[in-house]
Amino acid sequence: MRTIMARSPSESFSFSKRHFQWITGKGGDDKRQEGGKAEEEMFAFSTTASSCDDNAPMKVEVAPPPARKKGPSPSAAAVAVSRFRSVLAAAIASRHRLVGIGPRVTGTLFGHRRGHVYFAFQVDPRACPVVLIELTTPTSTLVREMASGLVRIALECERRAGGGKKLLEEPLWRAYFNGKKCGYAVRRECGPAEWRVLRAVEPVSTGAGVLPGNGGAYGEMMYMRARFERVVGSKDSEAFYMMNPDNSAGPELSIYLLRV
Repeated sequence: MRTIMARSPSESFSFSKRHFQWITGKGGDDKRQEGGKAEEEMFAFSTTASSCDDNAPMKVEVAPPPARKKGPSPSAAAVAVSRFRSVLAAAIASRHRLVGIGPRVTGTLFGHRRGHVYFAFQVDPRACPVVLIELTTPTSTLVREMASGLVRIALECERRAGGGKKLLEEPLWRAYFNGKKCGYAVRRECGPAEWRVLRAVEPVSTGAGVLPGNGGAYGEMMYMRARFERVVGSKDSEAFYMMNPDNSAGPELSIYLLRV
């Protein structure tokens, strides 16, 4: 077996970094063509004592090129960005819902005439709702109760062992209108349909009315909007009292949340 020897100790033959072309000429001279100009170089060969066959072909081990690091595919990057945006949006929405709830909030009751009643509390009219609750009570029932001038809505939920949820995070409630049981109430996330209503009534500070547009089979969309005073009794009780502007006469509405 033959080995290639460098002419000087400082000279290094790195086959993985230097590309050359062998040209065999007369007399056994090896020529290397570089930049269009042939240069003749002489190499000394030595036979090692461990060589078994001088006529065996010379074997040169060429180091493989370094492997390239494969980056994430565009689809994987898009999925990662989408997940990050979802987590960030959920964190921002949770922060709006649970942090910075003051003693005054904006409350909106709305629903189709033949549909269910929703009420939402917001820190300000442009913020994500602190809580959005759907009542199984028809909107027509609420309108009839409001005609009496005094409405007390009580929502009760059961205390669970080891439960660390805040009162406004409870998912299911029993609903009472002026002391009479009126089905249940369910905590909802604010979807596109609910956001359209809240955006439509955003310029309204206090008042009630009907939103224009086709109400479909459930009838027209009715709403009532006002400022509410929030009173916290304990971690298991809160109350929201509707504030009439300038102490004017009007319907009185109070909403109580209790955990029993």
